[in-house]
Amino acid sequence: MITSLMPTYARIPLAFERGEGMYLFDKNGKKYLDFYSGIGVMAMGHCHPTLVKALQDQAGKLWHTANSYEIPEGTRLADRLCAASFADTMFFTNSGAEAIECAIKMVRKYHHDRGDKGRYRMITMANAFHGRTLAGIAATGQEKMTKGFEPLPEGFDVVPFCDIAAVKAAIGPETGAIMVEPVQGEGGIRPIPAEKMQALRSLCDDHGLLLVLDEIQCGMGRTGKLFAHEWSGITPDILTAAKGIGGGFPLGACMSTEDAASGMGIGTHGSTYGSNPLGMAVGNAVLDEMLAPGFFDKVQDMAALLQNRLAALQQKHALISEVRGKGLMLGLRMPDVPTKPAVIDLIGRGLCPTVAGDMVLRLLPPLILEEHHIDEAITIMDQALSDWADNPPG
Repeated sequence: MITSLMPTYARIPLAFERGEGMYLFDKNGKKYLDFYSGIGVMAMGHCHPTLVKALQDQAGKLWHTANSYEIPEGTRLADRLCAASFADTMFFTNSGAEAIECAIKMVRKYHHDRGDKGRYRMITMANAFHGRTLAGIAATGQEKMTKGFEPLPEGFDVVPFCDIAAVKAAIGPETGAIMVEPVQGEGGIRPIPAEKMQALRSLCDDHGLLLVLDEIQCGMGRTGKLFAHEWSGITPDILTAAKGIGGGFPLGACMSTEDAASGMGIGTHGSTYGSNPLGMAVGNAVLDEMLAPGFFDKVQDMAALLQNRLAALQQKHALISEVRGKGLMLGLRMPDVPTKPAVIDLIGRGLCPTVAGDMVLRLLPPLILEEHHIDEAITIMDQALSDWADNPPG
C-alpha cells in the first residue's frame, strides 16, 4: 500500500525538531553538526536572526500579491543582485528547476527573435544535474533520471565532462547554447578549471552561442565569491541561482544580460508565487549578510582551512583517494567505502554530510562556518575513518 507521502525519497529514519546556527537538534535534544545545509540551501545556517526578523516583519504585513502589481522588495533585490554581478535583469522563481526552465526558454526566444528559429539545441556535460523537470532531466541525459519518462523533450546534446574538444565537435547549425555547472554537485563535486571555463566562453563568442551557467548549488557564496564563475574571470549570458539565495526560503532566479533577455517581453514568462513579498524580504536579508564587508573573505579563509584539514586527513587515511571541490563545496572520494552507509554512520556520530555521485562524500556546511566547527567535523571523520579501516560501514 502506498504511503500518504509519495515514496520518492529514500528517507533516513531521523527527524529534526529545530536548528540553530551550524547545528540541528532531534526530538531527544541530540545535536548534529550540519555539513549538508539542506543540499546547500542553509547558507546562513539555521534560524539566522537577520533572516528570522525579515520573515517575521514581512509576515505581519503582506505575504502574497499578484505580479500584476509592483513588488518593491523584488525590484530592490533585483537591483542589488544586478549591481553585484554580471546581470542586467532577472526573473525570480520559487526553485532552481524553474530557473532552468526560464533559461531554456530564453535561449530559444533569443535565437527565434534573430531569425534563427532552428537554433534551439543546448550542449551539456555528462553527470550534470539541472533539476527534475522533463527538460531538466533531458539535459542531463542520465538513464537513472530519464528512464520511464520518455519521450523526453528534444534538443540536448550531452558530451563528456570537461572535454572542450567534444563540446566544439558537438556545435552544429542547430546549437543555440552551452549549459554547464561551474562546479558539478550531484555529479561528484567536480569543478571545471578556469582555463576550460574560458574556453567555453570563447566557443560561445566564436559561434554566436549563449553561455548558460547553472549555479544553483555552487553560487551564492558557496565557493567564496558571490558566483563561482568569478574565479575564472569570465561572465555568462544567463545564470540560474537558487538554494542559498533564500537561505532556506524557496527562492530562485534566472539572471541575464540585457542582450540575452531581449526577447523576454510581456507575456513570455510568468510565475504565480515568483517574487512574492515573503521571498523577496528574505532574499534581501540574505544579501545584507553576504555583501557585508569581509563576509566572503571569511568564507575563503574557512574554506582554505577546511581543505587543508581534509588534505591532512587524506594523508592519514588511505580510504580517501581524493579531496576535491571549491570553497565550501567539497567532496571526499572513497572508492572502497559505500558512501550511503558511511553517511548514516557519520550522522549517528553527530555529523550530517551527504553523497555526491558515486563514492564521494559531499560536504556543504553553512557559510557561517567557524574554526571550532571544522575541528569538530574533522575529529568525527578521523575516528570514523579509523573504525572503517577495520570494519567498513554497511
